[in-house]
Amino acid sequence: MRSPLRAPWKIAAVLTAGLLAVAGCGSGGDDSSADGVVQLSLWTGFTGPDRPAYESLVKQFNDTHPKIKVTMDVQPWDAIGQKLPGAWATGQGPDLATPNFDPGVLFTYVKTNSLLPLDEAAGDGDGKLNTSLFPKAVTTAFTIDGKLYAAPANMATLVLYYNKAMLTEAGVSEPKTGDDLVNAAKKLTKMDGGKVTQYGISLADHATIQMWPILQWMNGGDIVDAKGCATVAEPASVQALQTWADLVAKDKVSPVGQTGADADTLFSAKKAAMEINGPWAAAGFKSAGIDLGIAAVPVGAGGPVTLASTVPLAIGKSTKHKAQALEFLAWWTGKTAQAAFSDASGFPPVRTDVTPTNPIVAPFAAQLPNARLYLPGLPTSAKIDTDVYVPLIGKITRGEPVGPAAQSAAEAINKITGCKP
Repeated sequence: MRSPLRAPWKIAAVLTAGLLAVAGCGSGGDDSSADGVVQLSLWTGFTGPDRPAYESLVKQFNDTHPKIKVTMDVQPWDAIGQKLPGAWATGQGPDLATPNFDPGVLFTYVKTNSLLPLDEAAGDGDGKLNTSLFPKAVTTAFTIDGKLYAAPANMATLVLYYNKAMLTEAGVSEPKTGDDLVNAAKKLTKMDGGKVTQYGISLADHATIQMWPILQWMNGGDIVDAKGCATVAEPASVQALQTWADLVAKDKVSPVGQTGADADTLFSAKKAAMEINGPWAAAGFKSAGIDLGIAAVPVGAGGPVTLASTVPLAIGKSTKHKAQALEFLAWWTGKTAQAAFSDASGFPPVRTDVTPTNPIVAPFAAQLPNARLYLPGLPTSAKIDTDVYVPLIGKITRGEPVGPAAQSAAEAINKITGCKP
């Protein structure tokens, strides 16, 4: 039940010279077949249960575009992170790829002049990238120095999953506010002889799409501001981190140090009553026999908010089939394709003019107006996450004082981004 979006936030190193020889041929040569069909290669990391939805979309494109054939090569994200940078930097590799699940990876590829700008394909109507219909946060994340370098391969928001039976047994209503969530997490945690037999909520802090920033945003806090200056040590953030660190460290509402896979497994095994997660998890939770409730993230002092995630779909600058690759991106993000993909995958569509018919999609789509990306627009986002934020959460949930830890994290973030407050 793992999704590519719930993997570690990191950007792997460039491929060594010995591996470049096997990088593939898409960008480096003319892959038209004898019958005039243009062959496009696409690398993706969509190895999770949502993989069939992506494969179905590619098949639909091929069936309706007889002069273009897209072959999707599905690989682990780490493998793409190892092979793609060197391949694209040397004019090899696939025509198209999802370089990483973190939009911040685009800065790395722009630096090596490896991406094809997409601005000429932007516009209104069929055959164009209708960027005005993408969520604004997505277009902003994919634009560097005024140029658009990717289209959204998908769009997701996080919601609150809960086990209806557990809440009913404990006399707990669906949490609507931040205080409701805190109280529910406490009440739903069960102890027997000092040992936890049921956790109120299953929180992960690493190898996952981040949950903890939502807890800060709910209270009006944040990690960095628009200029890249740290805000993680400001009062609203510290207050939220203190509340949830105490809940984990003292009240035992969630295990310490969970990965995303750990958090999912705990909830699936009916050993936790709640979890914050994305649309990729719904089918697996239902298959586990959970009487599943899906609700918006509770609203705190900071107003309605949740985390959004999107995977960039980009074209290698050296592709020999620019027109066909742009045509594929326009079709992928078009109205018909997104309606089909949303219904099949359970993900919200990547454009705002598509109304999903899959009832599971509704709560995720409803969150799009309030959704925020994690560390958007920062070329150093991966480093901030792995070197500062993940260690911060690990420290405070193990009992380290929150105020000094947050201040230390703020200083480290400012050093990484170059901010001088």
